[in-house]
Amino acid sequence: MMDENIQSRYFHDNKSVAAPLRRQKTSAPLPDVFEDYLGYKQKYHQTPERTISANQRVLGAFANYLERHCTKLQALGIEQIDVFLADYLKGYSIATCRIYRGYLRGFLSYLFSKRRLLSKDLAPLVTGPPLFARSKPPRFLRKDEVHKLFAGLGFSTASELRTAAMVHLAYMLGLRPCEIGSLKLDDINFGKAELYLRYRKNNRPARLPLPEAAIKAIAAYLVGGRPKSKHRTLFLTLHPPHRPLGSNVIGHHIRKCMRSVGLDGTAYWLRHTYAQNLLEAGASIYEVKEMLGHDCIESTRKYLHIHIELMRKVLFDERL
Repeated sequence: MMDENIQSRYFHDNKSVAAPLRRQKTSAPLPDVFEDYLGYKQKYHQTPERTISANQRVLGAFANYLERHCTKLQALGIEQIDVFLADYLKGYSIATCRIYRGYLRGFLSYLFSKRRLLSKDLAPLVTGPPLFARSKPPRFLRKDEVHKLFAGLGFSTASELRTAAMVHLAYMLGLRPCEIGSLKLDDINFGKAELYLRYRKNNRPARLPLPEAAIKAIAAYLVGGRPKSKHRTLFLTLHPPHRPLGSNVIGHHIRKCMRSVGLDGTAYWLRHTYAQNLLEAGASIYEVKEMLGHDCIESTRKYLHIHIELMRKVLFDERL
């Protein structure tokens, strides 16, 4: 990629522009504590340069706001932060606003826990407006679609055996693609019909019961599909050099399997269907939270939107 000055000179020489474009002057350096925080992020969190630059833009605007209003960090309150964010985030998408608030939360947490410049941790108070509607509610399979999916599973080739085992784990245990990819041979106890899930998003390992159908699918893959390898990871590539499958590849194979039977869904549809099945079986929202490996109950509440009849029963104690 050409340097900006070279590009502008090229366009000027070819009479595309009247005069070479000038490189904008770099912004003034941030106050020391801001720069210290960015250095801390790079050194201890290995934050990529691109993310550091994005943090620098947001924190630079915040530093300018504090300077204009003659506000010292030690006297900072959530009111000033709210006013700054309300003005700064105008025009940005919901996703971008969420990211930028996260940058500011990280800085505030640093000021409180590492620098002791704040008497109170303001980071948890930096929240966005509540979302009262979901543009993309969780998708799930209905009973006839579940039957269609499992009736369409193949068991003739190594690839089909591997995909069938992954589909069973996604549907019958609600595992994420990354959790399926992290499974080791030692995590499966056929005698106890149990699976040990050591790597979860909430960092709390769990032992989950393995349904008989899932045990048979995994056993079929181990006997007729899994290549011989020194790797202890359960799911491997089929061609040498054999290596563990990434979560994106696992998601791809599950989606490809669903499309082969006319279902335009993803691996997460199977996870959502698992959550619905738990709720319909009488599990509480807190039990579903533990089975799905969520960090907080708010992440689990969205599954109440899956089934309208169940949602009305849980929220309003009504029956249709």
